[in-house]
Amino acid sequence: MAFRASVLTLYPEMFPGHLGFSLAGKAMERGQWSLDTVQIRDFATDRHRTVDDTPAGGGAGMVLKPDILARAIDSASENDTRPRLLMSPRGRPLTQQRVRELAAGDGVIIVCGRFEGVDQRVIEARGLEEVSIGDYVLSGGEPAALIVLDAIVRILPGVMGNDLSGLHESFEGGLLEHPHYTRPQEWEGREIPAILTSGNHGAIEKWRHQEAVRLTRERRPDLLEEAKSKKNG
Repeated sequence: MAFRASVLTLYPEMFPGHLGFSLAGKAMERGQWSLDTVQIRDFATDRHRTVDDTPAGGGAGMVLKPDILARAIDSASENDTRPRLLMSPRGRPLTQQRVRELAAGDGVIIVCGRFEGVDQRVIEARGLEEVSIGDYVLSGGEPAALIVLDAIVRILPGVMGNDLSGLHESFEGGLLEHPHYTRPQEWEGREIPAILTSGNHGAIEKWRHQEAVRLTRERRPDLLEEAKSKKNG
């Protein structure tokens, strides 16, 4: 069964965006995955198609109304067991492990928030999993949804030309990825490390692992600590 993504948004024209190109776009053409959008505003009941209201208790901005968003979610997920994600800066950080879990399923439903946020009651009532792509705030959930789908689609079976290429990337083994080189052998006085042209595959793998550890220690020591905690646990 092909992976099926449904995105609930006020701006369906933002999709598929960059996912319509390159490997993801070709995979969509082959039917390996599909993407449909749901316009949240279609479920408003007043003549102005209002989807938001002022926050209870006062404050700046507007909040997406629970009744309207719930109707949109229900329309996209009737008798549907796909995970329901809400892109939110307060959500749990997206990890490669979670991406692989999502990619192993039948698909995903993604809700793109706007304004100040989403009424908490619909988050609870519809079992939305809040997901963050980083410690910063965007103007809406659409760019974040595209990033989540990009991460998922690229590791679906058969999407990458060489499935093994996905096994040696940053975060796959708890480490950042090792440095890469290609021809020419010498460029601006800088040489490709001799070990990489030695033909000794065992030594090359050892070097790559050492470099991955070095870079991770320098740039993301938290990943090493996390791996150590899991090992000791």
